[in-house]
Amino acid sequence: MQAENFVNIAAHLPVRARSMPYHQGVVFPQARDRVGRVAYTHLTFSQLERNSNILASGLEQFNVFRGVKVALMVKPCLEFFSLTFALFKIGAIPVFIDPGMGVKNLKKCLTEAMPDVFIGIPKAHIARILLRWPGVKQLITVGKARLWGGVSLDEVRAAGTPDYELTPTRSDEVAAILFTSGSTGVPKGAVYTHGVFASQVDILKRIYQIKPGEVDLATFPLFALFAPALGMTAIIPDMDATRPALVDPTRIIEAIENFGVTNMFGSPALLNTVSRYGQAHQVMLPSLKRVISAGAPVQPAIMERFCSMLDDSCQIHTPYGATESLPVCTIGSNEILGDTAAWTHRGKGVCVGKPVAEIELRIIRITDDPIEDWSEQLTVNTGEIGEIVVKGPMVTTRYYNREASTKLAKIRDADGEVRHRMGDLGYLDEQGRVWFRGRKAHRVITEKTTLYTVPCEGVFNAHPKVYRTALVGIPNGSGTHRPVICVELEQDAVGADKATLTEELLALARAYDHTRGIDTLLFHPAFPVDIRHNAKIFREKLAVWAAKKL
Repeated sequence: MQAENFVNIAAHLPVRARSMPYHQGVVFPQARDRVGRVAYTHLTFSQLERNSNILASGLEQFNVFRGVKVALMVKPCLEFFSLTFALFKIGAIPVFIDPGMGVKNLKKCLTEAMPDVFIGIPKAHIARILLRWPGVKQLITVGKARLWGGVSLDEVRAAGTPDYELTPTRSDEVAAILFTSGSTGVPKGAVYTHGVFASQVDILKRIYQIKPGEVDLATFPLFALFAPALGMTAIIPDMDATRPALVDPTRIIEAIENFGVTNMFGSPALLNTVSRYGQAHQVMLPSLKRVISAGAPVQPAIMERFCSMLDDSCQIHTPYGATESLPVCTIGSNEILGDTAAWTHRGKGVCVGKPVAEIELRIIRITDDPIEDWSEQLTVNTGEIGEIVVKGPMVTTRYYNREASTKLAKIRDADGEVRHRMGDLGYLDEQGRVWFRGRKAHRVITEKTTLYTVPCEGVFNAHPKVYRTALVGIPNGSGTHRPVICVELEQDAVGADKATLTEELLALARAYDHTRGIDTLLFHPAFPVDIRHNAKIFREKLAVWAAKKL
């Protein structure tokens, strides 16, 4: 069956295997020699197509069929790519759960997803047994040890054949369930259809002008899956993908230089670490055509440092969105550093750019209640702060087994389509650009006004000794909150006099109406952040810490 007759995210792979069969599809750092030089192993597009076909046909021999949910707990490696594309080809539904989100959350996610099959490395199977994760019908081990029963991936491969025809999945058919560690609440499983995946590929290709034959540095495993679909070689760096802030910058630079990487995705935390090293050692990365960073706003100081390592023609792009909808907007470093960053430091918010062409974006009145039906009367005027709501082909329509969460986050249109409430607050300026003001759940309602995290933090972040800040609210017993700014300093400023710093920061606050009422600062050694990007601040945890300090 030809790819144009149905929608399946894996349909891009046979196209690449035919058009560029010997081009490297995925490259993995396998080992290092005694002097530290890295040895790589790889799959060409043709080999990736063949391997995923063999696994797809083999998995069907062990009761993995269309519509079957499969928990996939495999580290980034060649097998991760082959397995994921095999599951897409079958029409099975991989369940992706961020590693490191905590034992309690992992178990909750698996309980909600109710997978039929568990595919994992031995360590994942041991954790499944010891921590009593929910039982499944079929166990498959990527590795040799399997005292827990089931079959090995080698056995699956032995039962397969390279002749496999893609399952004719529909655009609205569930392709995957993604549990990601968000910035608020227990992780929810966003339901991705094949149509959502396909739309994302088309939009990313268009807005960033990605061409087949490019080389991608895949520092986040799930984003790496887009590389073969876009015709890019995916280079897996030698790093712990769950700890981007602690990455060894020399190994990121090594991978870029070894393969002439043209496209790089990196969380703000990773860009911070690499740019500090690069600036100190005068590193240049001329092969890069674009850098993409998401997960949280990139502070202008980090962006400026990383841009100093790039050619003038290369920008850092910061797409705005969420697991439920990506991309929504995009903006480049030229516009940020040349225009919007100055307004961010004055408390106007973070400009995330204009909506992409496929997105219909509205700003609605702030409410914490569900909204069942859409009405244009919900919208606010240009320049007025409200909640960001989006509709488009890359917008997911529900959470898996979370009816209450779906009801809170989704609005039904008159035509039956679904709009997603981002849970973010912002406004539109006269140029049609979106300015992000922070999470709705993080706004602080005081006795006199409502404070938003990003505008307040932007004022304090302008101080050169500040790495980042976080606005939290401490209940004062009257139903309102006392605003507190938590401060994490730059490493070279940790030993600075706190009394002097406090006075300097409060002087900055007094210069602006919206921060003038903030008079409490607390210095924190290292903010609690999300596991995925090491950038989203867990303000709920900081609020508990701050309350104990006061």
